[in-house]
Amino acid sequence: MTARPRALIDQDIQPADRFRMQASDCFDLSFGVEPNEDAVIEALDGRSVLFTTSRVPVTERVLREAGSLELVAKVGTGIDSIDLATAEELGVGVIYTPGFNALSVAEHALALLLAVSRNVVMGCGELRAGGWRDTMPTSCPVTDTTVGIVGFGRVGSRLAGLLDGFNVELLAHDPYVEDIKTDITGATLVGFEELLEASDSVIVTAELTEETRGMFDAEAFDRMSTDAVLVNTARGPVVDTDALVVALDSGKLGGAGLDVFETEPLPVDSPLHDYENVVVTPHLAASSVRARTNIIDTLVANARPVLNGRSIDDRFIAVAPNGRR
Repeated sequence: MTARPRALIDQDIQPADRFRMQASDCFDLSFGVEPNEDAVIEALDGRSVLFTTSRVPVTERVLREAGSLELVAKVGTGIDSIDLATAEELGVGVIYTPGFNALSVAEHALALLLAVSRNVVMGCGELRAGGWRDTMPTSCPVTDTTVGIVGFGRVGSRLAGLLDGFNVELLAHDPYVEDIKTDITGATLVGFEELLEASDSVIVTAELTEETRGMFDAEAFDRMSTDAVLVNTARGPVVDTDALVVALDSGKLGGAGLDVFETEPLPVDSPLHDYENVVVTPHLAASSVRARTNIIDTLVANARPVLNGRSIDDRFIAVAPNGRR
């Protein structure tokens, strides 16, 4: 009887029971790893597969020192946590699930926008403290405002659809998207500076690249309206946290809704916890039950043939193992 491949599963992949149900027959499963290089290397000893979220760093060192690793199976669309060049060099395959969580992330972005604009969390706290609406500032509408979306891929385009019922003027910035792809949603493709200056709220759904890293810096916040709301459900390093804190402290920004951060988990002593006009959530935008269930099923179903040298749909392959295409 052929031994089952040994697999390490990031505990951040939920629901875990679904994973056990789908994978326990074909993989020898081990759950849980701390998100640092030493812990990951140790946990991967003797294991050929890593099922992971972006929480776990799959760096050059991890890939080189985890000698048994054959395949990284990544939840979601973003693969910036994996050193793809080193994986390709070493013949370690990388598969993922692009687009499966796009609607979930788009819904969460809209939820954060509404939560900040309509003082939802602030109102909850006020009520628990014995207060009432007369002690709170008046909330701002989303309807009939101008919303800018930075990054108009799978998430951004779905978010545009969700915003349709709010009768907003929709602006989009994405240098890799053509006008025809925004026409369907009624969005107008504009430059980054124009979007910042014209928008009542700005929602970030762009991938993390060298171009987008730190693009929301002090200069960007200076261009935004002092009543504007920033929402980020993309990647934390797209926003310069220090610059954001300065903008909030100085009143240059109306508020922020953040699901991702430069340092994750967000430290308990982060100043971002101190603002009534900031809503923070623990990188859970993509974690709806429906999205995660579909992702788990797809990753497990694709990992089996890849390990056995068989082909899968190209859209799920970031790096082909051992040069296979």
